[in-house]
Amino acid sequence: MSYVKSWTKERKNAENISKLYLKTLLSYHLIMKCKTANMHTCLRFIGTVILLIGLSSAALIYATSRHYSADVLGYEDAGGSVYPVLPEDSKQYQRALQLYGGTANVLADELRRWFDGLWHGQSLALTVAFITIFISSGIFYAANRLPVGSQSDSGDQNTHSRTS
Repeated sequence: MSYVKSWTKERKNAENISKLYLKTLLSYHLIMKCKTANMHTCLRFIGTVILLIGLSSAALIYATSRHYSADVLGYEDAGGSVYPVLPEDSKQYQRALQLYGGTANVLADELRRWFDGLWHGQSLALTVAFITIFISSGIFYAANRLPVGSQSDSGDQNTHSRTS
């Protein structure tokens, strides 16, 4: 029985290695194609691919995420909306923070909770979308700043003059 498990594990590892090899070949092919193509077009293509993959990933994360928190003490009804009550929102917790570290400790805790919240649920989707737009905008900006008709150093153009 353990032989079968180890064989399937080795098979999965071999499949992962072959997938990685194919991805590496595809990347190498894209890089070589970019060396021979117009750099402006190549950067626009890379920016478009990053934008499409990033925004589709963000949409998938947003669609599949939930507002879930394991450490909710209870729920509070205010104005027709239900809000979770977290332990860190209690006055006792806030007072203990301020007692041990002062106002700077309270502010640091709020900053830490805000930053931790960026990497969960629907906030993660918005963070991925923002980072994707930022990176692809940088690539598009770099593509637009290149001189028109610039080519890479591939040597495709014949710069030698022939005299006979």
